[in-house]
Amino acid sequence: MENTQGEKKQQSTIQSVSRAISILRCFDGERLLGLSEISRMVDLRKSTAAGIINTLKAEGFLEQDSATGKLRLGLGLFSLAVQARHDLADICEPHLKNLLDITGETVNLAVLDKDEIVYIAKKESTHSIRISTSVGARLPVYCTAIGKSILAYMDQDKAKALINSMELKPLTASTVNSKETLLLSIDRIRNEGVAYDFEEFELGIICIAAPLCYKAGEPIGAISVSGPAMRLNANVRENIAHVLKDTAKQVCSELSRLT
Repeated sequence: MENTQGEKKQQSTIQSVSRAISILRCFDGERLLGLSEISRMVDLRKSTAAGIINTLKAEGFLEQDSATGKLRLGLGLFSLAVQARHDLADICEPHLKNLLDITGETVNLAVLDKDEIVYIAKKESTHSIRISTSVGARLPVYCTAIGKSILAYMDQDKAKALINSMELKPLTASTVNSKETLLLSIDRIRNEGVAYDFEEFELGIICIAAPLCYKAGEPIGAISVSGPAMRLNANVRENIAHVLKDTAKQVCSELSRLT
């Protein structure tokens, strides 16, 4: 009797996994789907499909579009897909090197982890004065160009919730200390395509960043160029911003071809 019950439990677990995979496969060729569409496609009751969908949302494999209320594939799933085929840092490696060659300044690649950014790759400037980050380092989202660029291109409801959960600790005299100001800066960043850190994290250091967005538009990370304020004047910043946006487009194009 115990074996039979164990087998039934095992079969039930396998069935749940199979149903979850079937739901994810509904998005093959479809960007947005509603609950009714999904339940019809996988031939499940809405209540059953909703339970599985809620689990997939909790794990980051599905996300809800704030404008339509429909569902789409989440960044958690995409991150696994990228890692399964190519490491993001490997994909970005030649682009980071090219940015270093063009700008002569330190180049970084980072991803979002809760309310922090995590550096996963770096190309060091040969100048004696340079930014002191390192691979694996964690920095706040609100006062870094990379963090702000990711915030600006996230689903706006998620971005607002994340900002509202943050404690804005002043690190320099230039650190943003108002959540309202941070929210307003997001619109400008979306319009310009790049974010700036004017000595907000570290005195004397300016950073410019561009987000890396996949097909659905959500950022999976960002790339940046950092250097001392005395070298990054207005003309230099404009040139760096232009090269950064072009580089981000190239990386995103490569990512899109992987799936």
